[in-house]
Amino acid sequence: MSPVTDPIGDLLTRMRNAQAARSLRCSAPYSGIKHELLQLLKKEGWIADVAVEGDAPFQDLIVTFAADKPRLTIARVSKPGRRAYSGVDGLKPVLHGFGVAILTTSKGLMTDKEARKQKVGGEVLCTIS
Repeated sequence: MSPVTDPIGDLLTRMRNAQAARSLRCSAPYSGIKHELLQLLKKEGWIADVAVEGDAPFQDLIVTFAADKPRLTIARVSKPGRRAYSGVDGLKPVLHGFGVAILTTSKGLMTDKEARKQKVGGEVLCTIS
């Protein structure tokens, strides 16, 4: 098995594939940034739950989707071959405020709304709607 060059893209693809198969759960290898990203999605109400299973260093993230919500539209913005950065002035609302963009900033991972409030920019990891 070859190493994954884009772990966040791999997580988002696993989530898209699980929802396309009408599964309520999916799993992905653990990493700190993926766990933080999923915690942010849980706090914003996009997913139902996230749990860590297994013993280190072989931990997995288990993502549980909300059964009553429609399928998420997940798009990777910044990729390893083409990073996408945005200043606070360039952060536009996703779907007129109905979606969310996830950024990694100097103050940690946050949504586009929170980044505009704190007046910081950063790398736009993905959009969810």
